[in-house]
Amino acid sequence: MPISSVMALPPLKILLAAPRGFCAGVVRAIDIVERALEIYGAPVYVRHEIVHNKFVVDDLKAKGAIFVEELSEIPPGEHPVIFSAHGVPKAVPAEAQRRALFQIDATCPLVTKVHMEAQRHHEQGLEIILIGHKGHPEVIGTMGQLPMGAITLIETVEDAEEINVRSAEKLAYATQTTLSVDDTRDVIAVLQRRFPLIKGPTREDICYATTNRQEAVKSIAAHIDALIVVGAPNSSNSMRLVEVGERNGCPKGYLVQRATDLDWNALGGLQVVGLSAGASAPEILVNEIIDAFRSHYDVTVENVTLREENVSFKLPRELRQPAA
Repeated sequence: MPISSVMALPPLKILLAAPRGFCAGVVRAIDIVERALEIYGAPVYVRHEIVHNKFVVDDLKAKGAIFVEELSEIPPGEHPVIFSAHGVPKAVPAEAQRRALFQIDATCPLVTKVHMEAQRHHEQGLEIILIGHKGHPEVIGTMGQLPMGAITLIETVEDAEEINVRSAEKLAYATQTTLSVDDTRDVIAVLQRRFPLIKGPTREDICYATTNRQEAVKSIAAHIDALIVVGAPNSSNSMRLVEVGERNGCPKGYLVQRATDLDWNALGGLQVVGLSAGASAPEILVNEIIDAFRSHYDVTVENVTLREENVSFKLPRELRQPAA
């Protein structure tokens, strides 16, 4: 009787790009919700997804967080309401104050920096051009810092070529923090060519984490058959990672939320795969993807670390007290 043998799995190398995953702003936002639950107890209300990741949101729901889209959904009471990492228009905390809600702001400090820049430009009498994606919560929050009409949104090089301004001598620009570094550079170049006196930020608005994750993907893109990015479809920085990979030599990029999203028909016959994660995707989901590949391939993982990150942000003052 012949001895049965298990067919050997084909070899696959996974290039694991770093930095990847959680940034300091996301860590702070999640910590804010968890700390508020510890100190004040459930429920804690959160306006909008605290970060764009279903796994994270579901985990916080299980711990007692209640997610709402509008403050009108929150009943009167002393439980905290937390504003998401993306930032909110000024009208939101103003409404919370009118309703005497206990508000805690989890806006990423790097987004707050953009808000403060926009406010300063406005006080100087400058018209502001915001480079960003229409409808994104961060863009809505930034535009909502100032009166309607003070900020004009553009998205593309074509928009930059066509925009009309009131005065080319009284003009400033700002950007969403999670954009493609390369795309944004091209848009800014057009604005600076058309409006040589336009003022920009003292330090670029695209955050360190977005830049680092895009550079890490660029470093492996030409050496892989496919790129897997762990992240949500409504996560701007995750979507940009897929685009960056494809523009820098990777034949195909895939954005997935969980291992169950992997299309094994499309992922057959690979030799080298790149793996990264958006700034709101936890490492547990990266490991889940690796384990899924192990069931189809004989996997070797190679860490490709572009640089180390050691950024951290303090919690709001009201959450620094010991938990009860």
